[in-house]
Amino acid sequence: MVEKTYRRLSPLFRKINKKLVSSFILLASFLLVGNLQAQTIIYDEETESFIQKLSVPLFRSANIPFNRNNVYILSDESLNAFVADGNLLFINTGTIVRAGSDDELRGVIAHEIGHIQGGHILRGKLKAQQLSEAGLASMLVAGAAAIASGRGDVGMALMLGSQSSMMNNYLNYRVQEERSADEAGVRLLNDNQISPQGMRNFMKKIEQENLATGVSETPYFRTHPVTKERISFIEEATQNSPYKQVTQTEEFRRVKAKLYAFIYPPEMVFAAYGKGQTIVEKYALAIVNYRIMQKKKAIALIDELISLEPNNPFFHELKAQIYLETGNVKQAKTEYKKALSLLPTSNLFMVSLAQATLEDEPTQAELIETERNLNKVVIVQPTYEAWLLLARTYAMRGKMTEANYASAESSLRLGQFDAANKQLDMAKKGNPTPALSLKIADLENRIKDAEKDAYQGKY
Repeated sequence: MVEKTYRRLSPLFRKINKKLVSSFILLASFLLVGNLQAQTIIYDEETESFIQKLSVPLFRSANIPFNRNNVYILSDESLNAFVADGNLLFINTGTIVRAGSDDELRGVIAHEIGHIQGGHILRGKLKAQQLSEAGLASMLVAGAAAIASGRGDVGMALMLGSQSSMMNNYLNYRVQEERSADEAGVRLLNDNQISPQGMRNFMKKIEQENLATGVSETPYFRTHPVTKERISFIEEATQNSPYKQVTQTEEFRRVKAKLYAFIYPPEMVFAAYGKGQTIVEKYALAIVNYRIMQKKKAIALIDELISLEPNNPFFHELKAQIYLETGNVKQAKTEYKKALSLLPTSNLFMVSLAQATLEDEPTQAELIETERNLNKVVIVQPTYEAWLLLARTYAMRGKMTEANYASAESSLRLGQFDAANKQLDMAKKGNPTPALSLKIADLENRIKDAEKDAYQGKY
């Protein structure tokens, strides 16, 4: 598992922040998003595959194409999930770890798909724009009143009163959206013969957290409907559903233990999984021992897990990660190769193997294989890391024109337009093949579009 600052999303965050500065009303629009620039995203094949397994049937029932690249797992302990522009789905690690079953997570995902299905993102933006325009009008009225009366406090009172009214208006609108998403989520669960009981159980967790932390249940100052109202609806839906069983799989327990062991304080991990009797417990203990620099204990536990399940790619991946991050590059490369052989479709494994290979004085044969793998990755998952590794691979093979092109692709994804243009100019001077010339021309246009969007405040 890799936890990094996720820079590819930075254009979205800059766009949100710019709008927040321009309008007080839009603050309510993004309360669920929070300060995402300070958060990190989790890259983990096991967790992402599990979320995909839960999500695909629900997306299919909603007639919405599923794109794994649009699902992000945020390193955040709070209970939350939300959707954003482009049908992006964000799920906090706290939501996964504190869910009690697969079906609780399915309920969360179904609710968020309900937002997508209902067009709530676009409608919410239009509503916020309407209120923003109304807010501007109220400020003009307040200014005129202040001039006419000669008293600034009169204008301020009018402005604050209108802002309060608009905020209540917007939050009432959000209440309706959340209820609509609940209804859609229940339908999607029933369509897949899944009990809404998981959704109900998760909502009760939120209610308990609200009570424990003293969060107000006043509906006008919440971006979600009052929890009790939502629970009442879902309680009724659960009673009326013909599907009663709640699913908790071994796969869910392992993903939950893995995230818990990587993110939470070691003493909490030992308290929760310290018995070390089951595979789930051994998995968590291997991770936490690695975190506290007990590498031998960690490797011994992983070897025990591999002896129990020799064809589990995630055990080999974890062993490879420990080796790579402790400087044992050759052993890391061996384990990543094994993991990839067991799960050959994993783009994340390909990227990790490429990283280990490039750090280990690779042979020409290994460089050719790495180039082939990374070219597959950038088609499906074109992150800046994948492009950067591909640029290094090209350079080590002496293919500098291709290396400069790949570097420009990487720079674009970091929002480094000047660097991207310079690298692209170098690629154009390198006598590119006709096929590469077409890619360079396409990239040049994409850089210009991104620069234009940045200038207009859209990027």
